Amino acid sequence: MKMSDVRALTADQIKDEILKLRKEQLNLRFQRASGQLEKTNRIRQIRRDIARLKTQATASAKAK
Repeated sequence: MKMSDVRALTADQIKDEILKLRKEQLNLRFQRASGQLEKTNRIRQIRRDIARLKTQATASAKAK
């Protein structure tokens, strides 16, 4: 997810996306622990996407 995509989202959409990514992150951690994880770079991508979303949420909250 690019930052330009994140900027287009509303506050509610950002919250929903963060929840969705956190659930996926949890599932990937379980897969890694059980040795079933195939795409190891996906964990890193999700962590960075969550950070992008949180950064935009903070920036838009301060702008108001």
